Amino acid sequence: MKMERKLEEIGFYTLEDYRIMQNSKNSPMWRCEIIVTEYCNFKCPYCRGLKSEIYGERKLKQLSLQEVKEVIDIWCKDKPLKNIRFSGGEPTLHKNIVEMVEYAKLKGIERIAISTNGSSYFPLYQKLIRAGCNDFSISLDACCTNDGDTMAGVRGAFQTVVSNIKEISKLTYVTVGVVYDEKNIKKLKETIHFAHSLGVADIRIISSAQYNQSIPVEIEQEILDAHPILKYRLSNKSHGRGVRGIQETDSHKCNLINDDCIVAGDYHFPCVIYMREKGKPIGKVSWDMREKRREWIKTHDCHCDSICKKNCLDVCIDYNNRYEKLKCKK
Repeated sequence: MKMERKLEEIGFYTLEDYRIMQNSKNSPMWRCEIIVTEYCNFKCPYCRGLKSEIYGERKLKQLSLQEVKEVIDIWCKDKPLKNIRFSGGEPTLHKNIVEMVEYAKLKGIERIAISTNGSSYFPLYQKLIRAGCNDFSISLDACCTNDGDTMAGVRGAFQTVVSNIKEISKLTYVTVGVVYDEKNIKKLKETIHFAHSLGVADIRIISSAQYNQSIPVEIEQEILDAHPILKYRLSNKSHGRGVRGIQETDSHKCNLINDDCIVAGDYHFPCVIYMREKGKPIGKVSWDMREKRREWIKTHDCHCDSICKKNCLDVCIDYNNRYEKLKCKK
């Protein structure tokens, strides 16, 4: 199905028609993500970690505060970056996570996000909000304690996560990320209902890469209207589209990565999905990263890349399809 509506209608604040029309070698970087640490206190069954070689000669599988600052400086070298996301592993385990957020705020970045499993002490989340974080994506793969512990791979954290989701949602923008596979698929609808009851701004459901099956649920219109990303994903399902995978009529080029970037260790990758699936990086972190990314766009065919073909997300596909349509009109 061709994407005709405006991108901003689907709920992902980082994707909009305005961004497409501004996309050029001179436009500001729009949305960038940095893996600050690979360490995590959860053992989610669908998480496979990162390539060990991306950390080079480091003793620890994480970036130092200075390295993170240098990456932010590169992204902001011409104009302030619009949106940044600190991720992991579990980024709240990094001893300098507050200072990283403070530095992003100092650099004039508008949207400062953290992807977290939600298990840290609530006062830390409060401190991050005071430092400038205004967006949290929190994992919630179940609707009850036993299943929550199973999906986290540890016991005793579920109630802390639920409590933190409730309280953080009162203070700033919160989405919950629900990854589903064969272990929790039968209770996906209950999990969505439970997430809705916690007062979150939106609910992002996605199949694990290993599972990669369609969404087998029907959700009440009242809940869909409250959560635009959830509504978008389930609307795609009703039109025969999955969350992952490029179709024959989709764009062959990923112009999204011109002003979007993911850094892990010493390297920058096309996107977070490509990195998670252990695809090759575009190159090492450097001041000419953006030029290298533009070169990659010109030579790379997404239809000929098995990672892109199988795993590219619906929203990225829609952006690239929309890019071709709007740029052709320009």
